[in-house]
Amino acid sequence: MKQTVIVAGGTGGLGGAVTAELLEGGWRVVVPGRSEESLAALGAHESLAPVLADLSDPAGAADVVALATSDDSAPLHALVNLVGGFDAGGRVHETPVEDFERQLSINLRPLYLITQAALPHLIANGGGAIVCTSSQTALKPFPGAAGYITSKAGVIAFADALAVEYAADHIRVNTILPGTIDTPTNRQARPNADTTHWTPPARIATAIRFLIDSDAITGAHLPV
Repeated sequence: MKQTVIVAGGTGGLGGAVTAELLEGGWRVVVPGRSEESLAALGAHESLAPVLADLSDPAGAADVVALATSDDSAPLHALVNLVGGFDAGGRVHETPVEDFERQLSINLRPLYLITQAALPHLIANGGGAIVCTSSQTALKPFPGAAGYITSKAGVIAFADALAVEYAADHIRVNTILPGTIDTPTNRQARPNADTTHWTPPARIATAIRFLIDSDAITGAHLPV
């Protein structure tokens, strides 16, 4: 039986690669986006279900899950959380609390809302997999990004809490910790950077697919 996965953040630089990887793996892939243009950039595929939605709004998250659960022949079995953003600034005493709070909101609120909306259906379907996206900087901080680093550490804590809370429901929850991802946006932001050790999105997508497909791993923090 075909199964459905939600790729939250599937229109981003990493999200496009993850969407393509899961379509190749035979999944029905539901991808929310903030604009028609971002969704159109994904292209067309018989198993791709794009939807306009704002995942920072509970109603938007509910709309995405409604689409993901609308096909009885492809029950919802997985959720990939890629939504997030990065903003560096000054040190803490130089950074307004509003900038700090914005990073918490961007990196945690959509994660919470789409996961909250999907969980009852994963439980009803006998379990499934959730993959969350943190960052290696959550464990190895650098100066000038306390809000981002704190929010990404929060992603790890949230995923670990889910793994414990829903273990009895056969829902596996794992976290990937990318370094710098080799996307056009990152190259534009850092034109003079040494990209030798940047990770292509397709390689991360392969790791995410592995975590979804494996039925023996939960609570992991996987550097990629």
